[in-house]
Amino acid sequence: MSTTDFSDQVGPVDKVEIVDFRSEHADAFRRMNLDWITRYWEVEDADRLYLDRPQERILDSGGAILMALCDGAVVGAVALISKGSGSYELAKMAVDEPARGKGIGWRLGRAVLVRARELGAKRVYLESNTILEPAINLYRKLGFTPIQGGASPYDRCNIQMELWLAGDRPSLDPDSGIR
Repeated sequence: MSTTDFSDQVGPVDKVEIVDFRSEHADAFRRMNLDWITRYWEVEDADRLYLDRPQERILDSGGAILMALCDGAVVGAVALISKGSGSYELAKMAVDEPARGKGIGWRLGRAVLVRARELGAKRVYLESNTILEPAINLYRKLGFTPIQGGASPYDRCNIQMELWLAGDRPSLDPDSGIR
């Protein structure tokens, strides 16, 4: 998939189609994520793990990847990575630069939360960096709240957020495995 200027073509968000990841989306999934990562940071081993092998590391492990398409061209992506025990990580959300500000991130975020519920998720968490203000605002709008989580595999992570899908957050015991 090539990068195209969609600034005039990506119209109302209702013209954007959210679809399941297919193998032909792999290059666009990788490129869009590398674009935002390398704008601010170095690519880390944890990035490569998922971006280089999305089928094996995300889909085959019980997760999902959703793609946003406009007239058949990929303009956004988001992954849902299974962490076990009903916990999933929202990860690798990206919208092509020319398509930003058009509600595509909102559509992807809502769609991935619907998919999380379909997969039986109780909790969705994410790791990010507060320099990405539009993303943090989107996560808050989707219902995520900041938490003090465990160690992150990403050096750039300075905020962790979660959303409980099955009601209130349970009281956690130290051996629960949920961070």
